[in-house]
Amino acid sequence: MAIYVMLTSLTDEGRKTIKSNPQRINEVNKEVEAMGAKILAQYALLGPWDFINILEAPDNRTISKVALELGARGTLKTMTMAAMTVAELTK
Repeated sequence: MAIYVMLTSLTDEGRKTIKSNPQRINEVNKEVEAMGAKILAQYALLGPWDFINILEAPDNRTISKVALELGARGTLKTMTMAAMTVAELTK
């Protein structure tokens, strides 16, 4: 499985949703897993991005589907990058 880093920034609508229903984050995590990706770690951030997620997915197609599905809702924007361990890089 491949590893991906997804940075997420909430839109105004997304901030309203999280404020009124903080558990929505957990619901979205379940939806991401139903799309075929697994969230390995998730952190809230201070700065231009609101969240960082470390995900595992079988391929670029799956993670692209996750990013498109989430972004199409209008509640967040994402930037997704493929990642590898330093050990993998130095092989």
